[in-house]
Amino acid sequence: MRYFLFVIFFSFFFNFGYSQTYRIALLKYSGGGDWYANPTSLPNLIKFCNENLGTNINPEPASVEPGSPDIFNYPFIHLTGHGNIVFSDYEVKNLRNYLIAGGFLHVDDNYGLDEYIRRELKKVFPENELIELPFTHPIYHQKYDFPNGLPKIHEHDNSPPQGFGIIYQGRLVVFYSYETDLGDGWEDEEVHNDSYEIRLKALKMGANLINYVFEN
Repeated sequence: MRYFLFVIFFSFFFNFGYSQTYRIALLKYSGGGDWYANPTSLPNLIKFCNENLGTNINPEPASVEPGSPDIFNYPFIHLTGHGNIVFSDYEVKNLRNYLIAGGFLHVDDNYGLDEYIRRELKKVFPENELIELPFTHPIYHQKYDFPNGLPKIHEHDNSPPQGFGIIYQGRLVVFYSYETDLGDGWEDEEVHNDSYEIRLKALKMGANLINYVFEN
């Protein structure tokens, strides 16, 4: 099964090119949390990437459940929200297969997600720790340089932003942005009334995530 999934992903990425049209997706999880938070975030990030990275991402992101076979259609999955998350045993297995076969999960804590996502990610990768990535990690130094790591978009607990990752067999498969609210910074300007400078920082960091995923 793992070999079959590897072949699927190898074929996908071998034929990948910025001239192709492809989609990214929002993870529709169970447990009561608002997986649908920040509805304008991904469309705005996609628009920014298409205009500034030369990507050709479908302007309408998909939504996909962690147990769906459709998850293998999307090289980049975004997860956000404010509350509880629960993955079933089958969803844990499917999500793990997706990630070890070449997929990527970006988790953005929209405040209130932390304890739940840490618990669920431990189910997916019980043998791997969620570790804080150093500021020298390439994800902070793609097209846009962030020498001090994640930008601070919204303030909640007077804590610095942190970027965590799960590394499986030498490859970053999960990136968790914490105490930053990147997704809020991707939203339409009138949603949070963030300044242009703040929104631009968030979009540039989001573009780095996309850039990193499709070039590594």
